Parts: sequence; structure tokens; C-alpha cells
Amino acid sequence: MLHALPDANDAFFEKENLFEVDDTYKSIRIPCILALPDDTVLAITSARSVPSDWAVIRLLMRRSTDGGKTWETPVVLAEDGKNVVDNPVAIWDAQSKVVHFLYQTNYERVWYMQSSDSGKTFGRPVEITQQLTAFHKYYKWNVIAPGPGHGIQMKNGRIVVPVWLCIGALNKSGHGRSHRPSVTSVIYSDDNGKTWQCGDILPDTFKNMNETVAVEADDGGVWLYIRNEDPAHRKAIAYSKDGATNWTEPKLVPELYTPICFASVLRISGRPGKSRILFCNPNSSTKTKPQVKWGGRTRENLTVRLSYDEGKTWPVSKVIEPGRSSYSDMTLLPDGTILCMYEHGFNPDNIYNTRYMTVARFNLEWLTDAGDSLKK
Repeated sequence: MLHALPDANDAFFEKENLFEVDDTYKSIRIPCILALPDDTVLAITSARSVPSDWAVIRLLMRRSTDGGKTWETPVVLAEDGKNVVDNPVAIWDAQSKVVHFLYQTNYERVWYMQSSDSGKTFGRPVEITQQLTAFHKYYKWNVIAPGPGHGIQMKNGRIVVPVWLCIGALNKSGHGRSHRPSVTSVIYSDDNGKTWQCGDILPDTFKNMNETVAVEADDGGVWLYIRNEDPAHRKAIAYSKDGATNWTEPKLVPELYTPICFASVLRISGRPGKSRILFCNPNSSTKTKPQVKWGGRTRENLTVRLSYDEGKTWPVSKVIEPGRSSYSDMTLLPDGTILCMYEHGFNPDNIYNTRYMTVARFNLEWLTDAGDSLKK
């Protein structure tokens, strides 16, 4: 069968602000976006009463039924009075045809719910914290948080969600626990979300490994891309054959600069065919002055990179947002359109606070200057 050649006329890039800081929510952060096979898209964000991880936080959702071209009005997906409700993680289950959704409250309890109607409605939240106590055998955590962003379903049906754990002392205000020191692991389900189990904790190679995203490898294993606070300011990666146990010792990727920030990673094609993985993170490598005491640098110049060799090299890159920009999450529509949901815009209340949660829609022709295409 003949394959259509990439055409520059097919390239497109567009973006739209989905959520914005207002009088009710002084901070809009933490993107989570998921495309479904019927062109439904779920965009979920953390809406905060003040710019703080310990604010009164609700999870808001906007839903699209046409691949992100138009959006329904925001609805509250999860809330818990004056408590923290954060770290949204969404996964499409191709076996049971449901959306799995996880989040945490007060960084100490993990909740799960699902939707069987493309996100129109979700079932009652079920707490799964007690299913995760096996972590205590190896690490006496009192802070736990999934994701954020999307989780994955492996080819064998296993659902994998990265988590980070912390022995967190009370902070100076006395109303919350610190996020350091921290370690990384996964939780997983082999029965389509009915029960959850603990994976192995990764070797504690780099300082404060925490917010992590998973991507399935071409050989059926799983790669983790891990935020960390190593002075080299590079993303760390680790590999597991089964996506849960025997993780390799994390190593830094020289090409993947990070100002210490959550990044998104997404497989958009694999073997047979051509292996393609996307990576999105602020590439502000020219601004090296620490902005905070834990070493974080300026977050701006949000950049998408493309690898054809399972993340060994990243020969293609393009800037999505040159100004202040931070966390991102990506998903893929059935027609090959890539959606990237990300924080951006200036907000003076906090050095890492942003004004908007934005969704960019683009395709491989735009990213590669018509050098590649997902069209068959």
C-alpha cells in the first residue's frame, strides 16, 4: 500500500486558553488531559483558592466531543470541603472501555473513580489508600501523590500510575507536610481498576525524585521519566520489564534539560511501523540562577521534542510557548492530532504560579516541518 508523503500544507498549530485565574481561583495548575477513541477529550486542572499546594483545591474538568475544537463549560469533578484535592491522573482502558481517574486528598489519601460514558458522569470515589500500605514495608511515608497527568495501560492490560512518596515533616505554618525528601514508585492494577497494588520503589539514585510519567517501551516494558533535584538539571529515566518491579537504577538523559519541573511524555507510534515518543518540558537552559531554595530555575520556553529511537536521542524540537510556562500533559487523538495541555502566563503572586491552563492542538507535520506524518 502506498503511503501519503508529508505535506507542509497539512501542518497546523493552534491553541486556546481553557482555564484562567479569577476571583474564585487565584491559581490554576496541574494539567491532566485524555483523548478517547470517540474523539471525546477530558481536560482536568487543579483550581486553587490561593497559590499554594496546601490551598483549598478543587479539580475542574472541561469536556470536548469534537477532538478539542470546542469545549463544554467547566464542572467540578472532585472536591472535599476545605481540603487539598489534587494530582489528577486519567487513563483510558481499551479492554473495559472505561476512563480510570485517580487523585489525592491532603497528600495522604488516594482515591479512585471511573466513567463508562466518556466522562459524562463518574462513579462515586472509592478510597484505595489501604491497598497501598505495602509501601510501608520499605518506606515509612506520610505523603503520597499519584502522577500527575496521564497513566498508561500496557499491551497486556496492566494499568500503571506513577506515584511519589515522602517522609514529610510539618511545614512552618503547621498546616501541611513538606514534599521532601521523596522517592518514586508506581501503583498498578491487573483487573481493570478493581484492585490496586504497589510496585517496587526505584533505587534512590538522585535527590528527591518525585513527579513522574510512564511510557510503554517498544519491547512491552515501561520507561519512567522522573523529576529530580540533581544539580545537573536533567530528567532521569528508569526501566522495568513488567512496569512494576525490578526498576533499573535511574540515569540522567543529557539532552533533556529541566529547571526541576514535571514533564509530559507520550508515545504516538511504535513498532511495527516507526517508533515515536514525544517529550515536553520547559527548556530554559540559558537561565541557570536558582529561583527557590531547593534549586528550581526559571520555567519558560515550553518545548516539545521527538525521539525515533526509544528516547536515546531527540533530534526534533519545537517551542510551544516561549514565555513563562511550566507543567504539561499530552494525549493523542485517533486522527493523529496531538493535544498538549500546559500552564502558562504571568501571575505575580508566586514565582511558579501561572495565569492560564492552555491546550495546544498540532500535528506531526507541524512539529517536523513536514518531515514526518502519522497519516497512512
